[in-house]
Amino acid sequence: MRRIWFYPQKPASFRLIWSIVVCLTIGLNSFGCQKIESNRVCLVSSLPRTGVSRQVSDEVVRGIRLAIDEVKEKAGRFTLEYRDLDNSAAASGRWTSEGEAANARMAVQDPDVMAYIGTLNSGAARVSMPILNYADLLMVSPANTAVGLTKPGLGLPGEPNVYRPSGRLNYIRVVPADDLQGPLAADWAFERGVRRVFVIDDAGVYGQGVASLFADRCREQGMTVLDHVSIDPQAAEFKSFVGSVMSADPDLIYFGGSARTKGGQLARDLVSAESEAILLVSDGCRTEAFLEAAGAASLEGRCFATSAGLSPQQADCNEKLLFLRYRQKYGTCPSNGAIHGYEAARLVIRAIADVGQKDRRAIVESAFASQVDDGVLGQWSIDANGDTTLQEVSVSVVRDGKFVHEEVMSTADIGKKDGSR
Repeated sequence: MRRIWFYPQKPASFRLIWSIVVCLTIGLNSFGCQKIESNRVCLVSSLPRTGVSRQVSDEVVRGIRLAIDEVKEKAGRFTLEYRDLDNSAAASGRWTSEGEAANARMAVQDPDVMAYIGTLNSGAARVSMPILNYADLLMVSPANTAVGLTKPGLGLPGEPNVYRPSGRLNYIRVVPADDLQGPLAADWAFERGVRRVFVIDDAGVYGQGVASLFADRCREQGMTVLDHVSIDPQAAEFKSFVGSVMSADPDLIYFGGSARTKGGQLARDLVSAESEAILLVSDGCRTEAFLEAAGAASLEGRCFATSAGLSPQQADCNEKLLFLRYRQKYGTCPSNGAIHGYEAARLVIRAIADVGQKDRRAIVESAFASQVDDGVLGQWSIDANGDTTLQEVSVSVVRDGKFVHEEVMSTADIGKKDGSR
């Protein structure tokens, strides 16, 4: 049973009524492409552009821009205009419901906007999905992994239909959901000989979801889940809590959350307490911000991170054309965020070009029918729920102060002792 540490759990809420009211009270002001032009379409993204999530958002935006550059800012007969929107508040450095809702409303009201790339955070997607759904505006996420956004019966009651008030689907994600990441992370731990796990989450939509799925799979594998606790992401430190973790004597400590929700501080306090357990974190922590907060040197070889989809391997930087172009433009190899931003943008651009007119519903249907044979991530398509058909999760380890790729696990690897490639 999951417990709360210092942090009373708020009742689960979708804010459905609030979202519907927002949709019905959309203002008349538009943005960006304000003057309707027959040969121009707008593609917007909505991501946190301040705070600890900015680094990942920057990577996603670089991938989007590279995809647009490749087609010379054209989608069929249309000229592409890209708008990089911020859904965060400068004061807090975090995405806000108000910021995300405002971006969605503006996108809906601009008749030249044909697609919306976002969000980075699954909680933010809950806000904008109903707004965009009413307008049949294609939404493609390069990062959302919460299962309830698309998969019936796996999330909270009412999901995902609460995000589809029109009764039609318009949301797609190009990363595998947490019903893959959580269980495969547990299988990876089991294969390494782990038998006693302590599970922690950040009390958020994403963190709770992936941590619960990890814990459930651990139990299925016969591992002992010593406890499952939600921490307060507003806490300054976790030294007292870490004492209770240490007294349980786990082989592995799992954290579902992100650097923004104090994953780095938790890791730092575990190291300070001289924990010898393996630390395994979800993809929200696979960032420079997490390593800076935790102290990368102290995590050397002992902290692992899973990430939905494939992680770029160093060899790819010299072998794949996309990776060469990215390195030439930005001076580094692309991250997971950059790759998924690129794939999201390519999906959108091809759907717009295939339809050849400003018909939002037709563009949504074209995107859902996509069969990607030349993807950076391999061959993939979109299933009936809007999920990618890719079934792989990457595992990275901290080496020389950064996360480096170690192995790939897929559903085909379940039950095998060696999932590496």
